[in-house]
Amino acid sequence: MQTKTFTLKSIITAFFIISSLVLLGQYDTQNTALDAMIEKGIVDWEIPALSVLVLKDGNAVYKKTYGIKNIKSKEAANNETMFTMASTTKALVAMGMAMLVDEGKVKWEDKVRMHYPQFKLSNAYITEDARIKDLFTHNLGIGNADWIWYARDLNTAETIEKFAQAPQVHPLRGGYKYQNMAYVIAGEVIKKISGKPWQDFLNERIFKPLNMNRTAAVSKNILALGNVARPHYNDLDEGIIPINYAFFDQAGAAGMLYSCIDDIEKYLSFINNKGILNGDTLIKASTFEYLFSPKIIIENGFYPSTIFTKPKWKSYAMGWFQHDYKGMKVDFHTGSIDGFVAIHGWLRDQNLGVYVFSNLDGAELRHAIMYKVFDLYALGGDTDWHKNIFDLYDGFKQENIKSLELVERSRVRHTKPSKFISAYNGIYTHPMFGKITIKTGKNNLSASLNDKYDLTLNHWHYDTFRSNVQTQWRERVMIRFEMDENGNITGLFFKGKEYKKKQ
Repeated sequence: MQTKTFTLKSIITAFFIISSLVLLGQYDTQNTALDAMIEKGIVDWEIPALSVLVLKDGNAVYKKTYGIKNIKSKEAANNETMFTMASTTKALVAMGMAMLVDEGKVKWEDKVRMHYPQFKLSNAYITEDARIKDLFTHNLGIGNADWIWYARDLNTAETIEKFAQAPQVHPLRGGYKYQNMAYVIAGEVIKKISGKPWQDFLNERIFKPLNMNRTAAVSKNILALGNVARPHYNDLDEGIIPINYAFFDQAGAAGMLYSCIDDIEKYLSFINNKGILNGDTLIKASTFEYLFSPKIIIENGFYPSTIFTKPKWKSYAMGWFQHDYKGMKVDFHTGSIDGFVAIHGWLRDQNLGVYVFSNLDGAELRHAIMYKVFDLYALGGDTDWHKNIFDLYDGFKQENIKSLELVERSRVRHTKPSKFISAYNGIYTHPMFGKITIKTGKNNLSASLNDKYDLTLNHWHYDTFRSNVQTQWRERVMIRFEMDENGNITGLFFKGKEYKKKQ
């Protein structure tokens, strides 16, 4: 009896092995072509690590992780190495809300204040009429306010409270404006309705059922899992360098999930099955399709890759950018945060999904991989996507270098500050973005942004000072001091925002 059982198990195992080999064999040509492009792309972009998954008809036909987690440690990355999902998190937050919709606990057309009474924006009408669906479509009408969560260590409630001061830029549902803070609020709505933090809700309802055991949202939980790639930046002077992790737990629903390509395979399979897991409907069919139905036409501003894809239309759904490509609807989203990038793309009519992680800031090889996958595994064509995307972004890099050279040439030489250097000392505040503390050094000034980011300032010209290369953003910034008619310093301008000096 034991011999028969063993034989049966052996036959079943052999069947699945042979089936897998046959499946992979079907795509040998495509996989070889994709691998060749990626290998060249990694060299040209100088990418430390890259993870790629291609899912076709529910099967992973290509899954590979390249490179090293950290250029200093040289430790190899693998399929369990975690990277940030960044803004590809947004689609999962929308799925979490969809589950609550299915349970009848909320409707997409419900007003936000019905479930989250403390919701408040700078415009009274938008405050009262904004609907749950508006939190997911970048159609809220409020201007960008990312500096609130990026530059300040406030908790989520405080961050949302500060967001209430962000100015209106469009009528409600009257124009596209990418808005991370709307997703932060959506996360808090999920918490109000479910009684659990958004990340715990997703863990319970999606990650655990899918056995996504290496997916997490809170910084301490991410690091506790181990095998996390280090973010890197390609500095104009220093080349590829590791930088610090950019953890923003207070704004996590906008893009704080970390995962690995093994877990992403399970997630993409779930999407391919349209919200069904092992016969269990986690999201109803109509609700699932609602997530992918276009909600707003994007008229101005999109990805530079459109110069090659030439879309006739561009839209946004619930955590998905969309456009047409070779007559097919593409659903995709990028994710970017200090030192990491990701991209998640679908040709859903072809049952074809792709996901890419990388630990290099601005590694736009991700776009080339996505469109190459669409061509190789579904649509055909011999576009040299790597060359096209690399040349395009190299052009942007050269333009940036020229703009920096122009800044150097525009400096007015042989000027002096209007005041003794110590006169610039003080605390300068902005109602949304916090404070900048200026102190005197030996021959320069130091600036501390919310006691979080430090800059060394050297005199540039007149009452403008320029920073050293900031260690996290990897750029020099200008700070210009303002004075009243009596010559008293009243404030400073930093990144286009005015900070008033505390008297």
